[in-house]
Amino acid sequence: MITKGKKKTVKKAIKKTIKKTSKKVPKKSTKKLVAKKPRKKRAKKKGGTKLYFNQGTHDAIVVFQTEECDKKRGTIYDNEIRSAFEKLAENLIFIHRFHSDTLPYEVLKNDCVSFLFQTLGKFDHTKGTKAFSYFNVVAKNWLIANSRKDTKRRNLHVSLDNFKNLSAPDRTFIEHYNKEMSPERRIMIRESREELKDILQKIRKRLTSDNETSCMNAIIEVFDRVDDLDFLNKRAVFVYLREISGLNPKQLSISMSNIRKHYRDIIKSDRHNLFFR
Repeated sequence: MITKGKKKTVKKAIKKTIKKTSKKVPKKSTKKLVAKKPRKKRAKKKGGTKLYFNQGTHDAIVVFQTEECDKKRGTIYDNEIRSAFEKLAENLIFIHRFHSDTLPYEVLKNDCVSFLFQTLGKFDHTKGTKAFSYFNVVAKNWLIANSRKDTKRRNLHVSLDNFKNLSAPDRTFIEHYNKEMSPERRIMIRESREELKDILQKIRKRLTSDNETSCMNAIIEVFDRVDDLDFLNKRAVFVYLREISGLNPKQLSISMSNIRKHYRDIIKSDRHNLFFR
C-alpha cells in the first residue's frame, strides 16, 4: 500500500521531470522568404583616372617652346596647355586657401594663369624636371607672394564703416585727421620758424670752411622749401642736403657735426622761444 505522503512526493517528482523535459516550440514566421538579388559589381575603368596635367601637357609645352610661328604657338597653348594651367591654379587656390579679400576668385585664378604663361619660356626640359613639378612650384610661389601683398595692403587700409573694431592709434588718427589747428598754435609755429631762420643766419656767419658753408646754404634752402618737399624724414633730408650741397656723405656728416655745435652754443647764450627744438 502507498501512503498519502509517498503519493505527494511522487507527484512532485513527476512535475519536476515534466518541466525539465518540456521545451517551447518556436512559432512559425508568417513572412515569406524572398531571395536576395546579387549585387552587380562595377566594372573598373581600364585607363584609370585621367590626369589634367599629364605627359601630353609636358610634351605640348616642349613643342610650344620650340615653335616659332606665333599662330601655332597660340593654338598649342589654347588646346593643350591652358586647361591644365587653369586646373592647377584652381586646385592650389582651394587646397591651400589662397583666397584674396581684394580680388575675386576668377581674377585671382586668371592672374595666376597669366603668370604661368609668361614663365613658359623659362622651363628647361633637358634637366629632367617634369613640367607639372616646375609649374606647380611657380604657381604656388606666385600665390604666396600675392597673398603677402594682399595682407600688407589690407593692414595699410582701414574702413570707417567698422570704426569700433579699429585699434586705438587708428581711431585717434582718424579723429584728429581733419581737426583745424588753433590760431594760437599757428602763431607759435610761425614765430618759431622766423626765429629759427635767424639762428641759421647766425650760424652761417660763424662758419669758415667751404664745406660747412655749402652745407649751411643747403640747410637754409631745404628749410625755405620745406612745404614743397614730398618726403620729410631723416633719410630724405640727408639726401636733399647731399644733392644741393654737392658734398659726399663723409664731408656732409663732418660739416653737420660742426654746425650742430654752433647751434647748441647759440641756443644756450641767446634767449629763443622756439616751439620746437
